[in-house]
Order: sequence, then C-alpha cells, then structure tokens
Amino acid sequence: MPAAAILVLTSLPDIDAARRIARDLVEARLAACVQIGAPVESLYHWQGRVETATEIPLAIKTRSDAFPALSQAIRERHPYELPEIVAVDLTDGLPDYLRWIDAETRPA
Repeated sequence: MPAAAILVLTSLPDIDAARRIARDLVEARLAACVQIGAPVESLYHWQGRVETATEIPLAIKTRSDAFPALSQAIRERHPYELPEIVAVDLTDGLPDYLRWIDAETRPA
C-alpha cells in the first residue's frame, strides 16, 4: 500500500527560481513531479499593506511523510521571507498514479 499522497503548493517570484527549486526537489526525490504554472498575479496583505506581485506557481506531488523534508528544502531555497508552503491531502486518485508518486519519492 503506498503512503498517503499530497499536493504541495508554493509560488516563486520568477521562472528561474521556480525551475531551480522544482529540479532540486525532483532530483532529491522529495517530489515525484513538479508542475510549473504560468505567471499569476497575487494580491495579499503584507506588513500592514495590500501588495501585488507576479508569481510562478508550483504544484508538487509527494508523500505526506516526505512533507517535513520537502518543506525544509523549499524554505532553504526560497527567496521570500515567508513563503507559501501548503499541503492538500489527495484523498482519491488513479491507484497506479498514486503508487508512482510513492515509488518516485523513495530513495533510489
């Protein structure tokens, strides 16, 4: 039985940083797959002001028990003072795909 799968979301300020973090996570087997999205405009409160920024979203597929190491790896590489790092449980999915996530996030 594969470990529980999760989808981790974060965003980066530019495509180069997004590609670099995505590759690092996959190469370290902390992620089975990272999808790099198209630029989005983010609107948020920060330090008492409303801010806007163009960001590159990442959707990261991994195991729930890999989240602490994955979160740490993102924080070590992320340029933001407080990066978005949120996980969503994948409660259902194609069984073969979920097994693939599990297998690809195990040490080689």
